[in-house]
Amino acid sequence: QVQLVESGGGLVQAGGSLRLSCAASGNVRAIKSMGWYRQPPGKQRELVASLPNRGMTNYADSVKGRFTISRDEAKNTVTLQMNGLKPEDTGVYYCTADTFRPYWGQGTQVTVSS
Repeated sequence: QVQLVESGGGLVQAGGSLRLSCAASGNVRAIKSMGWYRQPPGKQRELVASLPNRGMTNYADSVKGRFTISRDEAKNTVTLQMNGLKPEDTGVYYCTADTFRPYWGQGTQVTVSS
């Protein structure tokens, strides 16, 4: 089992920045990848960014150049730095960790006002 606790999020004006952090605990040695998904209002959950162990980052086209994902494998944390936020970035953001199955955090709300 892996437990994920997110922090950050909130309300920001368009063009602003937010930083999301996620700390993993439990069977962290089994983690192969960590990342972030989001669920906009009325839409399905979608990938924002992911970073496998010692691997290449993967970003959704809509956030490339604005968001940066980083991991500290020693501390079992993953961070999402979000710059140049747009109203369409609004949604619930979920931290995820993959072992032989995906684990999810509880979600944190990000609201970008125009």
